[in-house]
Amino acid sequence: MFKNARLESLFTLRHKLTVYVPATVGINKAVDNSKQVDDTARLLSDCFGGATSSPAVGYWCSPSAGLVREKTTVVFAYAAEEALQKHIDTIVDWCIAMRDSMQQDSVALEIDGEMYFV
Repeated sequence: MFKNARLESLFTLRHKLTVYVPATVGINKAVDNSKQVDDTARLLSDCFGGATSSPAVGYWCSPSAGLVREKTTVVFAYAAEEALQKHIDTIVDWCIAMRDSMQQDSVALEIDGEMYFV
């Protein structure tokens, strides 16, 4: 773990949560995901005090469509242990709702470097 005398007394957020917001409906029909991105950022901000989003290009292999390329958006936040424990079910519920409304097989949720397919 990184140590620095000047930083040791500062408040830290030890957990990072990232929601990968799809930009397709169904397998590969591109859609505007700006509402889902904003809603995800709002939820993470409400739960953890702030959020950041960044565009990304995601790839995955579909049994019926082959390699699918999509412009996804990653929305992430840092959280203290207590906040993570308090809000994780809300985040998982949001991923389930987004998955269902966007007709996805799953929505990726990354916590501290571990990927969950919700």
